[in-house]
Amino acid sequence: MNAKENIFNLKILSRIILFSLISCILNLSSSFAQVEVHAVLDTNVLRIGEQTRLDIYFNYNAKQEKNISIEWPSFEDTIIKQIEVLSVTKIDTTFPDKNNPDIIQQHLQLLITSFDSGYYAIPSFKFIINKDTVNPKLTELLMLEVRSVPTDTSIAKVKDIKAPFDEPFDWRWYLPYAYWSLAILVVMIILILIIKKLTKAKPIEVVENKPNIPAHLLALQTLEKIKAEAIWKENKTKEYYTSIADTIRLYIEERFKINALELTSDEIIKVFKSQVVDSESKAKLNQILTLSDFVKFAKQIPIEAEHTLTLNNAFDFVNGTKREEDIKVVGS
Repeated sequence: MNAKENIFNLKILSRIILFSLISCILNLSSSFAQVEVHAVLDTNVLRIGEQTRLDIYFNYNAKQEKNISIEWPSFEDTIIKQIEVLSVTKIDTTFPDKNNPDIIQQHLQLLITSFDSGYYAIPSFKFIINKDTVNPKLTELLMLEVRSVPTDTSIAKVKDIKAPFDEPFDWRWYLPYAYWSLAILVVMIILILIIKKLTKAKPIEVVENKPNIPAHLLALQTLEKIKAEAIWKENKTKEYYTSIADTIRLYIEERFKINALELTSDEIIKVFKSQVVDSESKAKLNQILTLSDFVKFAKQIPIEAEHTLTLNNAFDFVNGTKREEDIKVVGS
């Protein structure tokens, strides 16, 4: 430490002594008020960056100081430039003397630190009692020494880098990864099987290109079959007339593009009134459909001559209404 620093520290010590005397005089002069204030450091010597506690006490006689008003000092981030305040507790109230319950003590605690080495004076903390700013109560003036950390040059030697430690292999470390990998593999296999099942190619239906047979030829072939079977002889009169009517309905659907299979007989006859068909063919169609309905729904049993007449009318209706272009195609 040089001469300038010694002079500076002496000046600080002299000021501390002066402030302490003033504080003592003020406290003695106001001792009649039965009020005491104190500031106590947990330690007066710190290393740079260390922390210490600063306790502040306010004691008074509740019996003598009734309805006392106390204004505590305010605390900022620093006490002085070199001393920082890290935290401030709330004010608590206790009874320090069990034999004298009239003495009440209020107390709070500061946590302080410093990052500058040297000697520092912590000024007195001022309390205002009953709004009397002329005669405040002052705590003791405190002295704090902050020491720098000496550097041991013998320790700061460059050392070789330590070689990495050999860690023994343990297969159990990899068990969780193996379990997860197996689970993911199983899920993927299941998904692939599901996708294959859902997207399995359906067998391609081979549609044979049947020759386009004209509607009148198909109808005539069916009527020839009905004529050859003659199922009315086996007491199958209803089936006989039903097959004739269905053959004519299918022929109408293919030839005239009328949805005859879904229409009633009356509806078909009504539609044919507007068709370009000779009246004889319309009359034969009317006979076929009407008698077929009587047999199917009214259970009428026609005579043998009507069986032959109805079938012949079906042949005539088909031959009388077939398209000329269909005849040419067949003839060619």
